[in-house]
Amino acid sequence: MLRKTPRYQQLKELIIDQISSGALKPSQRVPSENQLVVSMGVSRMTANRALRELNDEGYLDRKAGVGSFVSDLKATSHLLEVRNIADEVKSRGHEYSSRVIKHVKKVVPKDIAKAMNINKDMEVAHILLVHYENDIPIQIEDRFVDTSFAPGFMKQDFSLVTPSAYLSGIAPLQEAEQVVKAVIPENAISNLLQIDQGQPCLLITRRTWVLGKPVTYGRFFHPGDRYELIGHYKPPQEKNITTLNKL
Repeated sequence: MLRKTPRYQQLKELIIDQISSGALKPSQRVPSENQLVVSMGVSRMTANRALRELNDEGYLDRKAGVGSFVSDLKATSHLLEVRNIADEVKSRGHEYSSRVIKHVKKVVPKDIAKAMNINKDMEVAHILLVHYENDIPIQIEDRFVDTSFAPGFMKQDFSLVTPSAYLSGIAPLQEAEQVVKAVIPENAISNLLQIDQGQPCLLITRRTWVLGKPVTYGRFFHPGDRYELIGHYKPPQEKNITTLNKL
């Protein structure tokens, strides 16, 4: 037997949909608990929980005695960080540009449907573009997007904004999975990256989730001699010291 979605969750999803569609804009005040009780026919406890959790998840900014406002999602510090390639390039003082190769809506391929946990007959947005640093290609982005999460995706001009920047502005990504490996790309990818056929490249496969649902699946190809990944880890030193003292 299927479990019914709790009322507070339904209310959260309704508000998130309004934020995603642009009906509620950044810094705009959302209905108060009292207004939600009257307009939505929910209890005060339900309204309070929905607003409280939306605040905790970064969608809203609750100000005591004032009200709840739509967060400026791009500036929320606790969002999962998936770096925007344009920002990376500009942070190095270089010029960023891009070229859209494909931007269509299509029936999702079977392997992508499985990765996104959606019906294989469902249509999704598909974008293929090249990112450049000082006119040199450094990344091929091959991304699939669930348009129920991003209904305006097909209307965007991605020569002006990157998909990552646009999607981060819709809703905070709450979970992501990245797999990194070296591959020999297909000739079409090699040509776009301007590398010799048979030359290896770095492939990052990324899935992102919002509210527990996979919403994007992307493959990002980088020329191996022009790109590197750097991770920084700092061990919990205080904990280690404490453990050593007990030995």
